[in-house]
Amino acid sequence: MRVKICGITNLEDALYAISQNADALGFVFYPKSPRYISPENAKKIVEKLPPFVDIVGLFVNETPENINKICQDTKITLAQIHFDMSLADLDKIIIKTLKVIRANSKDDILNYENDYRLVDAFCETYGGSGKRLNLEWFDTIDCSKIILAGGLTSDNLSEIRNYNFYGVDVSSATEKIKGIKDPIKVKKFIENAKSL
Repeated sequence: MRVKICGITNLEDALYAISQNADALGFVFYPKSPRYISPENAKKIVEKLPPFVDIVGLFVNETPENINKICQDTKITLAQIHFDMSLADLDKIIIKTLKVIRANSKDDILNYENDYRLVDAFCETYGGSGKRLNLEWFDTIDCSKIILAGGLTSDNLSEIRNYNFYGVDVSSATEKIKGIKDPIKVKKFIENAKSL
């Protein structure tokens, strides 16, 4: 099970998550988020990270040009697209993209079913709400290309054991306060996810 720790705002949290075997770190480039990080500060963190860790930038309502500039400046390796973007605009992004489905219903999770995608519970604030998805929606579908987000905690991860999700994405359940990680929660979440 691959694990992304999202909402990284400082080097200490980034290095600790990596030391606990996180596969990816997420940086939120959405100014309205309490976990927002400026491209300049993200760059300072990314420059100090070891190799072989995916660095993900989360974008909301940005142009392809701005996404490209931020990704180039910060050395982000994957752009997580948290809003509806046309295929033409997606094609303009110079690095690999990950589409996010903000699911309101079971039908929503079938969007982009042939692609790797992140499925999160719909909320107005674009992630980090801790809102859970209905797991029954996934009972009859192939989950091997789905990264599950939304309301996951170290205590409820066992509920997804038999779904074969590609990975999990967590933010709020690993925090002391918004934007600052709790090492104990990070360690326990990654350990439990990797044991699935």
